[in-house]
Amino acid sequence: MGDTGGVSSSSPATWRRDAPAWARRVIPVVLLVALMWVTEIVDLVLPLDLDQFGIRPRDLGSLPAVVLSPFLHLGFGHLMANTVALLVLGSLLALTTRHLWVVTGGVVLVSGLGVWLLGGPGTVHIGASGVVYGYAAFLAVYGFVSHHLWRALLGVLVILVYGSMIWGVLPLREGVSWLSHLFGAAAGVGLALWLGRRDRVARH
Repeated sequence: MGDTGGVSSSSPATWRRDAPAWARRVIPVVLLVALMWVTEIVDLVLPLDLDQFGIRPRDLGSLPAVVLSPFLHLGFGHLMANTVALLVLGSLLALTTRHLWVVTGGVVLVSGLGVWLLGGPGTVHIGASGVVYGYAAFLAVYGFVSHHLWRALLGVLVILVYGSMIWGVLPLREGVSWLSHLFGAAAGVGLALWLGRRDRVARH
Protein backbone atom coordinates (compact mmCIF):
# COMPACT_ATOMS: atom_id res chain seq x y z
CA MET A 1 0.00 0.00 0.00
CA GLY A 2 1.19 3.53 -0.74
CA ASP A 3 1.66 6.31 1.70
CA THR A 4 -1.73 7.58 2.86
CA GLY A 5 -0.33 10.99 3.73
CA GLY A 6 -1.15 10.59 7.41
CA VAL A 7 0.75 12.48 10.07
CA SER A 8 3.57 10.56 11.69
CA SER A 9 3.23 9.92 15.41
CA SER A 10 6.58 11.64 15.84
CA SER A 11 5.51 14.90 14.17
CA PRO A 12 5.80 18.13 16.21
CA ALA A 13 2.01 18.59 16.23
CA THR A 14 1.46 15.09 17.63
CA TRP A 15 4.23 15.56 20.18
CA ARG A 16 2.60 18.77 21.43
CA ARG A 17 -0.73 16.95 21.85
CA ASP A 18 0.88 14.00 23.60
CA ALA A 19 3.17 16.01 25.86
CA PRO A 20 2.15 16.23 29.52
CA ALA A 21 0.15 19.31 30.46
CA TRP A 22 2.96 20.62 32.67
CA ALA A 23 5.41 20.43 29.76
CA ARG A 24 3.09 22.32 27.43
CA ARG A 25 2.86 25.09 30.03
CA VAL A 26 6.58 25.30 30.72
CA ILE A 27 7.79 25.15 27.10
CA PRO A 28 6.98 28.85 26.38
CA VAL A 29 9.17 29.89 29.33
CA VAL A 30 12.03 27.74 28.07
CA LEU A 31 11.65 29.19 24.57
CA LEU A 32 11.75 32.77 25.88
CA VAL A 33 14.97 32.06 27.75
CA ALA A 34 16.39 30.19 24.76
CA LEU A 35 15.74 33.24 22.58
CA MET A 36 17.76 35.34 25.03
CA TRP A 37 20.65 32.90 24.71
CA VAL A 38 20.45 32.87 20.92
CA THR A 39 20.50 36.66 20.90
CA GLU A 40 23.56 36.78 23.17
CA ILE A 41 25.38 34.19 21.04
CA VAL A 42 24.64 36.22 17.90
CA ASP A 43 25.88 39.34 19.68
CA LEU A 44 29.11 37.49 20.55
CA VAL A 45 29.77 35.87 17.17
CA LEU A 46 28.79 38.71 14.84
CA PRO A 47 30.13 42.29 14.98
CA LEU A 48 26.69 43.78 15.59
CA ASP A 49 26.87 45.19 19.15
CA LEU A 50 23.20 44.47 19.82
CA ASP A 51 23.46 46.05 23.26
CA GLN A 52 23.29 49.48 21.63
CA PHE A 53 19.60 48.74 21.01
CA GLY A 54 18.78 48.87 24.71
CA ILE A 55 16.48 51.46 26.26
CA ARG A 56 17.77 55.03 25.95
CA PRO A 57 15.61 57.16 28.25
CA ARG A 58 13.36 59.68 26.49
CA ASP A 59 14.81 58.87 23.06
CA LEU A 60 11.80 58.37 20.76
CA GLY A 61 13.84 56.16 18.47
CA SER A 62 14.51 53.88 21.42
CA LEU A 63 10.86 53.09 22.15
CA PRO A 64 11.01 49.67 20.41
CA ALA A 65 13.74 48.78 22.92
CA VAL A 66 11.05 48.67 25.61
CA VAL A 67 10.13 45.27 24.15
CA LEU A 68 13.56 44.25 22.86
CA SER A 69 15.75 45.09 25.87
CA PRO A 70 14.83 41.98 27.98
CA PHE A 71 16.48 39.85 25.26
CA LEU A 72 19.77 41.76 25.46
CA HIS A 73 22.40 41.15 28.15
CA LEU A 74 25.84 42.45 29.06
CA GLY A 75 27.60 39.14 28.48
CA PHE A 76 26.88 35.56 29.51
CA GLY A 77 27.44 36.22 33.21
CA HIS A 78 24.61 38.74 33.19
CA LEU A 79 22.42 36.37 31.19
CA MET A 80 23.15 33.39 33.45
CA ALA A 81 22.23 35.43 36.51
CA ASN A 82 18.76 35.97 35.03
CA THR A 83 18.33 32.55 33.42
CA VAL A 84 17.86 30.45 36.56
CA ALA A 85 15.41 32.89 38.13
CA LEU A 86 13.45 33.23 34.89
CA LEU A 87 13.17 29.47 34.47
CA VAL A 88 12.15 28.86 38.09
CA LEU A 89 9.74 31.77 38.54
CA GLY A 90 8.40 31.66 34.99
CA SER A 91 7.70 27.94 35.26
CA LEU A 92 5.93 28.40 38.61
CA LEU A 93 3.82 31.16 37.07
CA ALA A 94 2.96 29.02 34.04
CA LEU A 95 2.17 25.93 36.13
CA THR A 96 0.02 27.62 38.77
CA THR A 97 -1.91 30.17 36.68
CA ARG A 98 -3.03 30.78 33.11
CA HIS A 99 -1.62 34.30 33.13
CA LEU A 100 1.92 33.79 31.83
CA TRP A 101 1.56 35.91 28.71
CA VAL A 102 -0.50 38.68 30.34
CA VAL A 103 1.99 38.98 33.19
CA THR A 104 5.02 38.81 30.90
CA GLY A 105 3.65 41.42 28.50
CA GLY A 106 2.48 43.72 31.28
CA VAL A 107 5.76 43.54 33.17
CA VAL A 108 7.87 44.13 30.05
CA LEU A 109 5.83 47.17 29.03
CA VAL A 110 5.54 48.78 32.47
CA SER A 111 9.16 48.23 33.49
CA GLY A 112 10.45 49.28 30.08
CA LEU A 113 8.34 52.42 29.86
CA GLY A 114 9.21 53.33 33.44
CA VAL A 115 12.90 53.17 32.59
CA TRP A 116 12.34 55.05 29.31
CA LEU A 117 10.56 57.87 31.14
CA LEU A 118 12.68 58.18 34.27
CA GLY A 119 16.07 56.66 33.48
CA GLY A 120 19.20 58.75 33.70
CA PRO A 121 20.26 60.75 30.65
CA GLY A 122 22.90 59.10 28.50
CA THR A 123 22.30 55.64 29.96
CA VAL A 124 21.41 52.41 28.12
CA HIS A 125 19.34 49.76 29.88
CA ILE A 126 19.34 46.08 28.92
CA GLY A 127 18.47 42.76 30.55
CA ALA A 128 15.53 40.71 31.78
CA SER A 129 15.89 41.44 35.49
CA GLY A 130 12.74 43.58 35.40
CA VAL A 131 10.85 40.49 34.23
CA VAL A 132 12.37 38.46 37.07
CA TYR A 133 11.17 41.04 39.59
CA GLY A 134 7.74 41.12 37.98
CA TYR A 135 7.37 37.33 38.13
CA ALA A 136 8.51 37.20 41.76
CA ALA A 137 6.21 40.03 42.86
CA PHE A 138 3.23 38.50 41.05
CA LEU A 139 3.73 35.08 42.63
CA ALA A 140 4.23 36.61 46.08
CA VAL A 141 0.87 38.43 45.94
CA TYR A 142 -1.44 36.52 43.61
CA GLY A 143 -2.32 33.62 45.91
CA PHE A 144 -3.38 35.89 48.76
CA VAL A 145 -5.55 38.07 46.53
CA SER A 146 -7.19 35.14 44.73
CA HIS A 147 -7.80 33.32 48.06
CA HIS A 148 -6.07 30.11 46.91
CA LEU A 149 -4.40 28.50 49.92
CA TRP A 150 -1.69 26.57 48.13
CA ARG A 151 -0.92 29.48 45.82
CA ALA A 152 -0.65 31.72 48.87
CA LEU A 153 1.77 29.18 50.39
CA LEU A 154 3.74 29.33 47.14
CA GLY A 155 3.83 33.10 47.54
CA VAL A 156 5.30 32.71 51.02
CA LEU A 157 7.94 30.35 49.60
CA VAL A 158 8.83 32.86 46.88
CA ILE A 159 9.17 35.60 49.50
CA LEU A 160 11.43 33.40 51.63
CA VAL A 161 13.66 32.38 48.74
CA TYR A 162 13.74 35.62 46.74
CA GLY A 163 12.94 38.17 49.43
CA SER A 164 16.46 39.61 49.40
CA MET A 165 15.75 40.89 45.89
CA ILE A 166 13.87 43.77 47.53
CA TRP A 167 17.18 45.63 47.86
CA GLY A 168 17.44 45.65 44.07
CA VAL A 169 14.63 48.21 43.78
CA LEU A 170 16.84 50.80 45.50
CA PRO A 171 19.68 52.77 43.83
CA LEU A 172 22.37 51.06 45.90
CA ARG A 173 24.66 49.67 43.18
CA GLU A 174 26.14 51.64 40.33
CA GLY A 175 25.46 50.17 36.91
CA VAL A 176 22.35 48.26 38.03
CA SER A 177 19.04 49.27 36.46
CA TRP A 178 17.16 49.59 39.72
CA LEU A 179 14.30 51.41 37.96
CA SER A 180 13.71 48.31 35.85
CA HIS A 181 13.52 46.26 39.04
CA LEU A 182 11.21 48.77 40.73
CA PHE A 183 8.76 49.09 37.86
CA GLY A 184 8.90 45.36 37.14
CA ALA A 185 7.97 44.58 40.74
CA ALA A 186 5.25 47.26 40.74
CA ALA A 187 3.79 45.79 37.55
CA GLY A 188 3.83 42.30 39.09
CA VAL A 189 1.97 43.49 42.18
CA GLY A 190 -0.56 45.46 40.12
CA LEU A 191 -1.25 42.51 37.83
CA ALA A 192 -1.59 40.17 40.82
CA LEU A 193 -4.17 42.49 42.40
CA TRP A 194 -6.16 42.77 39.16
CA LEU A 195 -6.01 39.14 38.04
CA GLY A 196 -6.29 37.76 41.57
CA ARG A 197 -9.48 39.70 42.27
CA ARG A 198 -10.91 38.75 38.88
CA ASP A 199 -10.19 35.06 39.44
CA ARG A 200 -11.61 35.18 42.95
CA VAL A 201 -14.89 36.71 41.72
CA ALA A 202 -15.08 34.24 38.80
CA ARG A 203 -15.14 31.31 41.24
CA HIS A 204 -18.18 32.65 43.11
